[in-house]
Amino acid sequence: MGVGALPQRVTVRLRFEDGTLRVEHDGGGPPTGGVASLPGVEYDDRTETGRAPAMAYADLVAYLDSRGIPYEDDALHADSLDVESAYELRDYQQDALDAWTENDRRGVLELPTGSGKTVIGLKAIEAVGRSALVVVPTIDLLTQWRRELSREFDCEIGQLGGGEQVVAPITVATYDSAYLRADDLGDRFGLVIFDEVHHLGGEEFQNIARLLAAPARLGLTATFERPDNAHETVADLVGDVVYRLSADDLAGEHLAEYDVKRLEVPLTDAERERYEDAQGTFTEYLKQSNVQLRSGSDYQELVKRSGSDPRAREALLAKQRARRIVRESDAKVQRLEALLDRHRDDRVIVFAASTDLVYRLSERFLLPAITHETGTSERRDVLEKFRDGDYSRVVTANVLDEGVDVPDANVAVVFAGSGSEREFTQRLGRVLRPKSDGVSESVDSEAREATQSSLGGRALLYELVSADTAEERVADRRR
Repeated sequence: MGVGALPQRVTVRLRFEDGTLRVEHDGGGPPTGGVASLPGVEYDDRTETGRAPAMAYADLVAYLDSRGIPYEDDALHADSLDVESAYELRDYQQDALDAWTENDRRGVLELPTGSGKTVIGLKAIEAVGRSALVVVPTIDLLTQWRRELSREFDCEIGQLGGGEQVVAPITVATYDSAYLRADDLGDRFGLVIFDEVHHLGGEEFQNIARLLAAPARLGLTATFERPDNAHETVADLVGDVVYRLSADDLAGEHLAEYDVKRLEVPLTDAERERYEDAQGTFTEYLKQSNVQLRSGSDYQELVKRSGSDPRAREALLAKQRARRIVRESDAKVQRLEALLDRHRDDRVIVFAASTDLVYRLSERFLLPAITHETGTSERRDVLEKFRDGDYSRVVTANVLDEGVDVPDANVAVVFAGSGSEREFTQRLGRVLRPKSDGVSESVDSEAREATQSSLGGRALLYELVSADTAEERVADRRR
């Protein structure tokens, strides 16, 4: 037995306490030769016990088992579940679940929108057989997960968020609600599923994972990596990416085949003059101030500088003017009109860059609009009419990028976007309909099959890009 190791006769006691593990042993006393010798455990002078974050539970138990150290486990109070989903997994879904299982039920699955990540989550709950917490970023996803869980499993489904605070053996929570309740409920679940797991990279949300003792952890996303590299922290909290497929991997066999067409449109002479003037003001400031924008954090530093430097503020305002000119050019409006006419028999989603632009296009082309200002009932009504075919097109901003069960469309038009790979992937996913192969997805299968029969075989995404502008260079970088 090495220096500082626990004697084999000592019994270690584990207890959950306010998002931490309280670690005690029969000998008590200071850290030398005591609980602080255990991995991840530090001595707490206030309580004269060991202390570790709740997320260390699985590793600590594994260490005690491997060393044959006797312990009493009063830290995890996860109920057993006897549930079964009627879904039959596709081959790639089963491969993804197997990869997660073989990695000690920890890790992230990166799969494109429409590939059935929710179905894999349901099967993970079934396989683990312990109480489960599903954490989601939006109220829409909260509602969708609870609806799907209630349909598949014959047990009570709890909800934290959206006006409810009900805890059950299977509970769905928003990231905000989970953050507020994790220190209280961290011992109640054997499995935690983080949907759109990239959100866990937010500084406050990281604490959700730290305060939960759940040994089984599953992350689901279409785009794991974050520009700020916080995905590295997410990997520490949930596990590395253990299975990854792109839209290209599934297109044709499981998802609709698709084409991406970038349409370069010119600025008018008047727009070009205004753009060059505004963009020139911005680039000249960067040159004179020796500022290089290599990342999003560099841009944030420039924003901070604008609070005390009038020239920096003037440069940022000029950049905003330039960006608005290229995003909302007259030529783009004309090209959109031609596309809507060409695809009059298709179902089309138009993605704009701002709420104002959404309303402008909605009024110009009489398109139903969905923005962050759209009420829940109105948004539900628009999407239902889109699903039923009463509406054949809709215009929206970022609100449909993530967390909304969008009815099938086969054409998307990115009127204005960003260089974000995640944004582009999510928007492409809105037209990558799962192929009908007898496997139900997380929306009504009969409605999906009816929609598929009315749409063409290939999905199509158009990018409208203002030629010879910064927007063109941003699109090139994203590609």
